[in-house]
Order: sequence, then structure tokens, then C-alpha cells
Amino acid sequence: MEETTAAIMDALSTLTPSHLSNLTNTIFSATHHHHRRLSFLLSSPTLFSLTLHHLNTLSLPQKTLLIARHLLSSLHHLTQHLTPSPPPPLSAAIRQRGLDAVLLLLLFCDTNRHNPEALDAPYSEWRVNMCKYYSHTLLKLSCSSVTPIAACVGTILIPYIEMVARCWRTVEALGCGGGGKEVAAAASTVVSLPAVEVVVGGKECVICKEEMRVGRDVCELPCQHLFHWMCILPWLRKRNTCPCCRFRLPSDDVFGEIQRLWEVLVKMGSKEYVGM
Repeated sequence: MEETTAAIMDALSTLTPSHLSNLTNTIFSATHHHHRRLSFLLSSPTLFSLTLHHLNTLSLPQKTLLIARHLLSSLHHLTQHLTPSPPPPLSAAIRQRGLDAVLLLLLFCDTNRHNPEALDAPYSEWRVNMCKYYSHTLLKLSCSSVTPIAACVGTILIPYIEMVARCWRTVEALGCGGGGKEVAAAASTVVSLPAVEVVVGGKECVICKEEMRVGRDVCELPCQHLFHWMCILPWLRKRNTCPCCRFRLPSDDVFGEIQRLWEVLVKMGSKEYVGM
């Protein structure tokens, strides 16, 4: 997990002070929402029981998908301040019931790691024990209510990054990296691709090998490679990579998106990324 955390920190070190401040604000807002939701869940015996029952009905792959969607949402928060990007595709969406379930699942994991005795108690005592553990955890973040957000990197940003690293490790450990599988580009991304006019002759579309005539409108991918619209659209319905440089466009595949955004973070940290 240390390597994952270090890779994210390397990427964030490339941010300007204003971008880092914006990122901290974004994460503060998301974390505050999650804290309020989890506090409400733990304070309600009925909601706690219903959410726990929902978790118990899920298979391991379904639980993994829950964590993956949460990880994907978190990666979007991190990468949106590293490089301009289109709106998150549908794969990043997570509904309230799913959010409750994944927040409780992650709290179970944290409790089991730091205070396993709390879960050795009878089932009827779990909610109370987890309330105590969670309240103790929130005390560490109490400075965020009185300290300027920009000064709360250690209490807001670092715990968030550690949460992302734990989710990433879980998804990787369960063999759900999604690497190597071809997936279609997200429809929302495809419809937002710009049309540009060819102003210099002699360039060919690498898909059909025909010249792109001067004055003709063609499609420009974020990597700035040009293609005939009639050539690139069928291509993007099958795969989300540029035919020239393999640049990855957003997709609606959860695990494929996690891999794509993780590559953005790693390349940003090594200053190799040429973004959108």
C-alpha cells in the first residue's frame, strides 16, 4: 500500500498551490458528505440492519464491484485537478444504497484491522461498538472544523489517499484490474469529440490509409491525432484507445476506467502524461 500511496503523492506534488487547494476543497466536501451519511447510518438501528442485510446478500464479486465504483469515484476526484477531463462516465455513478453499503463495508474493514475485538462481540452489539470506533476516528479530524481547509492536508487529504490505496489494493488482490481487455469508449466522450478542419495536405487516416483532404472536417482525439469520422466512430465502438498512440479515452467499464485513471496518476507523477 505504501507504493500506491507514494505514487498518488508524486502525482499530487505536480499540482500548483491553487489546484492543490481546489483538490483539498473537493475532497473535504466529499469526505464531509460520507461522514454525515455514515454517522446517520450508525445512529439508526433500522438503517444499519437494512444495510448490513443488503451487504450479506451480495456475493464477493458484487462487493468488489461496490468497492471498485467507490474507488473510481475517488480517482475522478483526484485526477480532475491534475488534468482537464470530460465529465465522469456512467461507470462512475453510485447510488445512495450502494454508497451506504460501501461506506459500511469499508468501516467493517477498518474496524477489523484496528479493533477486531469490536466484531468479536455478539451481532447485536456491532452497531454500538462501531459507533464508538467511528467516533474515536472522527476526533482525529476535529481540526477540520476550525482550521482553514488548505492547512488540513494531513487530516483530510492523506486519509483520503490512504483510503484510495486500500481500495486499489483490494481490487487488485481480487484480480479485477481490467488490464488488457478491450472496451468501447464512453458514448458521452465520443459525442464530445471535436471536429477540426484539415488545413495541411499529405496526412493520412491510419485506419483507412487514405489521405485526409484539405478543407474536410475530421475527428481530433485528445492526443491530437486526426481520423476520418467514418473510420474512428466504428473503432471507438469496440475499443477506447487511439489507433496511433494507444491513448485511452474514458469508457463505461468500471475496472477499465480504474486502470485508465491509475495510469494518469502514475504518468503525472513521473511527468510523462500528455493530457486531454
